[in-house]
Amino acid sequence: MKTPAALVADIQRRLGNQWHSHLAGEGDAFPHAFPLGRAAAADLRSDYAVVHARTVEWQDWAKAHGVDLRYETRVAKGGTRQVLPTHAHVVDIDHAAAIVGHDWPARLQRGQQRLQVLRARQLTDLGKVLRLVDKYSAVDFELLLVVADWYLEDPLRAGLGVTPRQVPIPGVHAKWLQAHRAGVQALTGLTELGILPAHPPRIHFTYLDPAYRSTGGRLHDSATVGDQFTPAYLPEVVVISENKDTAIHLPVLEGGISVEGVGKGGKTPAAFPWLRDAPVVVYWGDIDSDGYEILNGYRADFDRDIDSILMGPATYDQYSTFGTSYDQHGKLLTPGTPKTLDRLRDDERTMYERVLDPDHADHRRIEQERIPLQVAVDAVRRISEGLRPSR
Repeated sequence: MKTPAALVADIQRRLGNQWHSHLAGEGDAFPHAFPLGRAAAADLRSDYAVVHARTVEWQDWAKAHGVDLRYETRVAKGGTRQVLPTHAHVVDIDHAAAIVGHDWPARLQRGQQRLQVLRARQLTDLGKVLRLVDKYSAVDFELLLVVADWYLEDPLRAGLGVTPRQVPIPGVHAKWLQAHRAGVQALTGLTELGILPAHPPRIHFTYLDPAYRSTGGRLHDSATVGDQFTPAYLPEVVVISENKDTAIHLPVLEGGISVEGVGKGGKTPAAFPWLRDAPVVVYWGDIDSDGYEILNGYRADFDRDIDSILMGPATYDQYSTFGTSYDQHGKLLTPGTPKTLDRLRDDERTMYERVLDPDHADHRRIEQERIPLQVAVDAVRRISEGLRPSR
């Protein structure tokens, strides 16, 4: 039999998946009877006291939340017949929101208000549009209406052929359309907004080879996806660093190039065969949840088991005194549920789960900048020489 906490999670899941279609009249998420699970017959015969205690817990919870329980009669120890709850009946979507709490009541109220505005526009897929604008602030929702009307006033505006920042809409700041294009398309029905495609992504990197650097050639370089480009030399070793300063200041390394990280995933650097297919590719990131998720993404995008350095338990233990419990914005790092990262090695997974563990009492992040750069270069050299990398 489930616990009340598990039921609340079920209600929240149903809300999250169906609230928009329910409000739009495109489905009926509520009322709904949620199953509570069924006590095993063996438990009823051998340990009915535990089952009875859970029944009382359900009755107390249901009374506190205005929920009706449905029951069935089961045979318990000694052949006695006992009445046990089987389902919790949630009468409507507002009832569900009140049970789940958090921001759900306010979220539904905001959704109802926006739904009235959207209905007047006679949109198709109303529930889908409602979900799309759910996270818009009040200001952004008003701007969405202004921008949509601007396009609808003159269909030729959809053929301007300008960047998002150049669209001449009064009162709309330069970056707004770039971030809210999908909403405008949903409200206007336009497949194109006359906006030029985003500029192709780039990588920035630093040449580390001492022989090349002695020639006085350029130290820092960049390459744009889709351009014809050849680096000053084909690297034998590529070091991808999560931190730009680390990549720029990495000490010399024979045949090496250090690449500045581009956030989660590695599709941009993986677009360059000379980089992706280098004999040795190493990733170095922070010891925190983001670092391991980024590493996993790089391995997926590169489609190879690239090495990591200085991201294992031994490094954490050695440098833990330099760790932090806050992110770059001063926000406390909190526990979390590990994601399914299928490309982490055992020691990496151990640290990933450790920094997310609610019982972890030490720092949840060690930034790579706290580790001496020469230590990193030495770790890379070990990999290049076919030795076990430093963890």
